[in-house]
Amino acid sequence: MQKKLFFFFIIFFSVRALNAQSKDETSIRTILAQQTLAWNNGNQQAFMNGYWLSDSLMFIGKSGITYGWQKTLDNYKERYPDIASMGKLNFNLLSVKRLSENYFFVVGNWHLTRSIGDLSGTFTLLFCKIKNRWVIVADHSS
Repeated sequence: MQKKLFFFFIIFFSVRALNAQSKDETSIRTILAQQTLAWNNGNQQAFMNGYWLSDSLMFIGKSGITYGWQKTLDNYKERYPDIASMGKLNFNLLSVKRLSENYFFVVGNWHLTRSIGDLSGTFTLLFCKIKNRWVIVADHSS
């Protein structure tokens, strides 16, 4: 009887751990879907809701490293000043991997379909759970 009870607890807690991981991954995928929708509606401010609202946010792009939420938003506004330059965003997620209880690493491709010429590249994102909310704390997009 004790062996059956032991195995029941092992299975029960294993299933709970898998469900928790699945819930967190779903949250991250939802954030990226919300960012896509915001971008495609021309709303860069709402797009930034997926990022950590902090001066410590790190964005690495072709111009180097940018620190800070506001500076990252300012750079987006400068590089994509209107709907034509923003185009329609699509993410292709290649990997969504849990690193620990509070970190996920995401790798994917981005593509902008635009009347003025398409753009595309690759990104890596580091998500962290801060105050019970998943946010991007580091973004390397090229």
